Amino acid sequence: MEMEQIVFTIIVHAGDARAHALEALRYAREGNFIEAEESMVQAKSELIEAHQIQTELLQAEAGGEKQAVSLLLVHAQDHLMTAILAKDLIEEMILMCKK
Repeated sequence: MEMEQIVFTIIVHAGDARAHALEALRYAREGNFIEAEESMVQAKSELIEAHQIQTELLQAEAGGEKQAVSLLLVHAQDHLMTAILAKDLIEEMILMCKK
């Protein structure tokens, strides 16, 4: 797979993860905690996919395969880290909704 395809795959998975996490928060605010948990499971699954791709890039570079750092790659990393942070914060917010 070409680097551009790899980068867009990270962006897609990260964006889907963030969308599922926000959906979970909406469910939790309505008191639908089963649906909220299902959405969080989907968010985590998407993050695992994105993180696996990122890990493969890191391992390749650690193995001596230099990666060109493009603005698009930086953008993908930004999307991934934002999605991870959203997931973490939303998990806490769901716990607060349960109380």
